[in-house]
Amino acid sequence: EFSLRAPRLPAPLHLLAALLGAHGLSLSERLKAARFMLALRRMGFRLPNDMTVAALLAQHGQDADLTFKLWEPLCIAALNTPIHKASAQVLLNVLRDSLNRTRADSDMLLPRVNFTALFPQRAAGFVEQHGGRVLTSCGVEAILPQGDDIELATASGSMRFSHVICAAPPTVAAGLLRPLAALADTVAQIDGLEHQPIYTVYLQYQPMVRLPHPMLGLHRRYSQWLFDKGQIAGQHGLLAAVISAEGIHQELAQKELAQKVIAELREEFGIAQTPAWFKVIAEKRATFCCAPDLRRPSQQTALPGLLLAGDYTAGDYPATLEGAVRSGLRCASLISA
Repeated sequence: EFSLRAPRLPAPLHLLAALLGAHGLSLSERLKAARFMLALRRMGFRLPNDMTVAALLAQHGQDADLTFKLWEPLCIAALNTPIHKASAQVLLNVLRDSLNRTRADSDMLLPRVNFTALFPQRAAGFVEQHGGRVLTSCGVEAILPQGDDIELATASGSMRFSHVICAAPPTVAAGLLRPLAALADTVAQIDGLEHQPIYTVYLQYQPMVRLPHPMLGLHRRYSQWLFDKGQIAGQHGLLAAVISAEGIHQELAQKELAQKVIAELREEFGIAQTPAWFKVIAEKRATFCCAPDLRRPSQQTALPGLLLAGDYTAGDYPATLEGAVRSGLRCASLISA
């Protein structure tokens, strides 16, 4: 069993102490991991040339067991991309901002409400409180440049604006931008993005069923991360298994995958009962594949009044909430400049 806990020391001492005290790694592996992080710090977490995470780990002598237990799960959790395909520089950006600055930056935050309540509902409330309008069930069918303005065509009519931020998923954004000849390069960049899946298996057990911790990672299992929704959000007995990036789980039917997760919960935690129900959500294009030297579209398009927001746009981060928020802030700063 591998575990790592950072003490309450100033960064980066908390990380050094965590690596040196990690359970499940030999002393040699712990020293290799610590030396690797110190080397990254000396480099300023910048590479002269991007490469795959696997290549970077090999350069710094991170052996197979250390990679499998520590770096590979970290890479998949952060980039949702396997180490043989993932950008080392983007991973270093994440390590720089989460492990190298202040101790609190590496804290794990688990929301007690769903993401709809956490982000979009609050954002909509903010807009309305400041005199704006939020239109739902009003999908944009076309983006039409009109001189210096941008017109949006919807089923219920057209609206004209000085600036438009297209914050749709990349495939939807590409469909809206494709008719605009000036944005051919942007569309080509979006079309060139490969994608990685995320599978989530929900299992409803009796309310007394719970995991030893609200969140757990499993080693050499289909289930990569387990979440106890009872401990997190009061949904007692509801467990969620998250499987990130491509893998052999994609070859299984949804019922087969659920049965694999049920068996793992029984073997790992002694949960002998059968869940009342299960549901598998397979997001086959959940995130872009975060490859080295990836060309991602800029927030500012070739049309001055049209901008793009989303985690797939240009930035330091992979496909994450943080990356999406940063892109939105960048759009706002471009409009207000």
